Formats: sequence, structure tokens, C-alpha cells
Amino acid sequence: QVQLIESGGGVVQPGGSLKLSCAVFGSAFSSYAMGWFRRAPGKEREYVGCISASGLAIDYANAVQGRFSISRDNVKNTVYLQMNSLTPDDTAVYYCAKSVLAGYNNLYNSENSFGVWGQGTQVTVSL
Repeated sequence: QVQLIESGGGVVQPGGSLKLSCAVFGSAFSSYAMGWFRRAPGKEREYVGCISASGLAIDYANAVQGRFSISRDNVKNTVYLQMNSLTPDDTAVYYCAKSVLAGYNNLYNSENSFGVWGQGTQVTVSL
């Protein structure tokens, strides 16, 4: 059974940083793109970014471009989301997801392109 387990969420002050981790168990990892999404209170889930299987291609949503950074460790089967300069608008439950299709440099930004999801981790940005 494939499992994605996020960790690293918490409460942080505006301007602060957090690093989320997403460990993948029970599935091939290095052949698949990994995505990050978030759902803010009262809003639909939205795309944050994606890293290709190779790690050589990375894409970010405009809202986080320049502040967030995605990386992956294909030995540890883990993907990371480094979040800097956080604002209250970044408050959300953050989800990682594994792409449906394998591919070396493929990137995806649609929820339908991801077939396995983590349970989510809460990030709260507040004074």
C-alpha cells in the first residue's frame, strides 16, 4: 500500500520559515513527479509547485514563486517544501502528492495528474 506522510507543519510568525517533508512508502519514488498543494480555510485546494522525477525541473505557483523551494532526495524517498517569508495568506493544510504517470522531467500542475495523496499537515502563520 502506497503511503505519503507529511511532516513539519506548525505555527510560525509572519516572515518566518518552515520546511515540510513528505516521505513515500510502498511505491517507486524516483520515477515520479511530486507535487505540493494547499487548502486554505474556506477555499479550494490549490497548486503550490511540482518537482520532476529527476529533480531537474521544478515549477511554482505565482503566489509562492521566489519564497518557496521544492527539493527531493531519491535515496530517502522524500520530497521537501522549504517555505520562507511566510505570510498569513500561506495559512493552509499542505498536501504532497505523487504523479500518476512516470517520467524523467515531466511536470504537472493539475490535481488530476496526481494519484496518491498524503493526509496533509497544517501550517499556520500568525503573530
